[in-house]
Amino acid sequence: MSQIIDGKMVAESMKASIAKEVQELVASGKRAPHLVAILVGNNGASETYVANKVKSCEELGFASTLLRFDPSISEAELLQAVIDVNNNPDMDGLIVQLPLPNHINPDRVMETIHPSKDVDGFHPINIGRMAKGLPAYISATPQGVLDLLAYYNIETAGKHCVVVGRSQIVGLPMSILMQRNHPQGNCTVTLTHSRTANLEEMCQQADIIIAALGKPEFITAAYVKPGAVVIDVGLTRVEDASKKSGFALKGDVDFESVFPICSYITPVPKGVGPMTIVSLMKNTLLAAKGVIYPKN
Repeated sequence: MSQIIDGKMVAESMKASIAKEVQELVASGKRAPHLVAILVGNNGASETYVANKVKSCEELGFASTLLRFDPSISEAELLQAVIDVNNNPDMDGLIVQLPLPNHINPDRVMETIHPSKDVDGFHPINIGRMAKGLPAYISATPQGVLDLLAYYNIETAGKHCVVVGRSQIVGLPMSILMQRNHPQGNCTVTLTHSRTANLEEMCQQADIIIAALGKPEFITAAYVKPGAVVIDVGLTRVEDASKKSGFALKGDVDFESVFPICSYITPVPKGVGPMTIVSLMKNTLLAAKGVIYPKN
């Protein structure tokens, strides 16, 4: 029988655990973890994402700072703002919300964030450490997927995992993580993408499908073998006149057709989505404690 993976419930459980640890940290005389977010311009989606992160900080007892900048800010000025946070010992984690204005190179910004404060896990050093199996901040969405697999005790060792999508934020790190020698790993991994010629056939061989392509309801029942685990990372707004908002949120998987034949599936929303922010909070707590990069 198919089972829905309840990301919202798992995220709430993890939040409670993190909040308790923060309380213990503060009670022992140490300061609360401090997350800094940089927001350039007033992109609506970015505003929402950052507001949710600030709200989560409040709920968990973290300190948070939101640095807002006009879209006309120069790249040099933004890099200096990043360096200032790097040099502040009372600030543990830093995220720079994407997208940035066209005149600013996002890679240069990400590489300027000190690896010890890169709680988004986007710095080349953290990506390299992850690839080598060394302690590193793992980007929030892939970490969220791993936490869901662990919570539901989904066996991964020896399984064939097909990752659909090769983005540096989800698909690529996911493919690396699923093959490593780890309880949520030891898979044989096939990384597929929009240019894969026989994508449907590849997916039909998968014990675990991780869909991160960004195309709503792309993965249908024809792609899924009976009993497969289906993790849907996609999140796209699709116009829907029946909704008060005027749109519906759709994943990369056609839930209605796939649900009856798979063993486990993440819904959209309330699947992987709620796990991303809690994973960011988890990384910030690790930064505050100096677990990955010891404090000086």
